[in-house]
Amino acid sequence: MTVLLAGCAASHQHLRASSNGSVIRVACVGDSITYGAGVENRAENNYPKVLGGLLGAGFETRNFGVSGATLMKKGDKAYWTQPEFVKVGAFKPDTVVIKLGTNDSKPQNWGFKENFADDLREMIDTFRDLPSKPKVWVCLPVPVYETKWGINEPVVSGEIIPIIRRVAREKGVPVIDLHQALSGKPELFPDKIHPNAAGAAIIAATVKTALIGN
Repeated sequence: MTVLLAGCAASHQHLRASSNGSVIRVACVGDSITYGAGVENRAENNYPKVLGGLLGAGFETRNFGVSGATLMKKGDKAYWTQPEFVKVGAFKPDTVVIKLGTNDSKPQNWGFKENFADDLREMIDTFRDLPSKPKVWVCLPVPVYETKWGINEPVVSGEIIPIIRRVAREKGVPVIDLHQALSGKPELFPDKIHPNAAGAAIIAATVKTALIGN
């Protein structure tokens, strides 16, 4: 499991359960891979659900994934325009985990690639500026094992991931490398795009390690 810390020490980023009994709220922002599409028994085995179990008492994890969502505002299903975008703020999160970018690789979306970095910067700032002042983490997309629906690995690994790394360094936010965590595991992607329950469990474990350090 790989967590790259961009611009800040790990000890300053890890979440710690509160000693006064208050709950730490974790908002999982993303597309269908966060929501759970393509994962067996989605209600029980999407990665935010598994993450909640791993974090245990003292944490509340909520799934704000939207199938087909893009990070870019000019994408064909911009996360910015979805009800879940507003719901994240209403949740009053203490941390936000952003896992977007896979759908941005579709040709009709990547035609606006010049906007990706600025939209990512703005999304990070938007969540950071919520009244609850959450810590923000950004994930590198999981591997794409077959070009499908326009989603493709050359754009994800060759263009989107380098931009995410660069923006994360600029903004001083940690990066969770889900691409490496799921690399070389095509058997965990039945449709070659979405992880199965075992893949979702790896995502959850990798995010959990990033958030609490063990």
